[in-house]
Amino acid sequence: MTSFTGARKRLLWRLALAIAVVLVIAFFVVRAVKGRQADVAQQAAQLNKAAPAAQLAESDVVRASVVELARRIPVSGGLKAYNSAVVKAKVAAEVKTLLVREGEAVKAGQLLGQLDTTELDWRLRQAEQAAQANRAQLDIARRNLENNRALVGQGFISATGLETAVSTEATAQANLQASLAAVELARKSLADAQLISPITGLVSQRLVQPGERVPLDARLIEIVDLSRLELEAALAPEDVGALAIGQRALLTVDGLTGPVEARVARINPSAIAGSRAVLAYLSVPGSPALRQGLFAQGQVEVSRSKTLAIPASAVRIDQAQPYVQTVADGVVRTRTVKLGARGVLGSGAGAGGEDWVEVRSGLAEGDV
Repeated sequence: MTSFTGARKRLLWRLALAIAVVLVIAFFVVRAVKGRQADVAQQAAQLNKAAPAAQLAESDVVRASVVELARRIPVSGGLKAYNSAVVKAKVAAEVKTLLVREGEAVKAGQLLGQLDTTELDWRLRQAEQAAQANRAQLDIARRNLENNRALVGQGFISATGLETAVSTEATAQANLQASLAAVELARKSLADAQLISPITGLVSQRLVQPGERVPLDARLIEIVDLSRLELEAALAPEDVGALAIGQRALLTVDGLTGPVEARVARINPSAIAGSRAVLAYLSVPGSPALRQGLFAQGQVEVSRSKTLAIPASAVRIDQAQPYVQTVADGVVRTRTVKLGARGVLGSGAGAGGEDWVEVRSGLAEGDV
């Protein structure tokens, strides 16, 4: 009984000692945490005390204002001559001469070259000889018809013989007409051996050389008229509705320092299969510096209106809705805005420069 009581006392002392150790450790841990928090708070206070207020220059802010906003649609593409022509071989023959080279100016109706006419000359002679033979046959048929009419009147031949003579004369007449048509066709083929310019312009390509034998419809010479050019531009479907014939555009052409004026001349009524883009054609006045095939890009002005707007660079889009940062009473605040059309300033300082965007709600005139 005495030994059991002693063991119980020893267990109680050990338990009390363990609790005391735990309490001491907890005391020091809590003290360390509070000290760390105090250090962090002190450091934050020092940083806040040392950080100066942000200073904004006039160039860092802009005021929302009512401006004349010009909406423009971007266009790009290659320049093409409004009038161009390709001289083709109308007969199969050998190229005898070519009188022009690339870059030379030609006029409508000018002789550009000649195809060999040896075969064509013989075909014309053949057709003329056939026509002479048919003309002789027609003369014989006519004399025979006149004789048969006289004989029928005297009763020497029957009416059937007269009808045969009439049919023979008609056949001879038809043969003669066919041979005369063949003569005209041979003469036309002979004339087609001359290569004539259909338009006034400049030679852009000479596709064959003298001595080559070319088939029918072979491409020989290409001519372009640079007095009037056009830009063929593919537009997105959402931009076509605002486009109208006669609208003005400013283009930048490769190799030219200054802008080139253009106007919308035509709009294709059909969209391109696959891309659904719609082609628009802008008329460009001719210039000695412009050439077919040069790349041009620019903008078509489709509308102008006065509206509340800000520079597009002031709008932030890194959230679900676009927003701007406004400054009022020295405090920067965030405002969500509803935007409209995008364009450039139509007049005043900065016209035609940076993109501006219409603000439909979220800002008032004069907001910084």
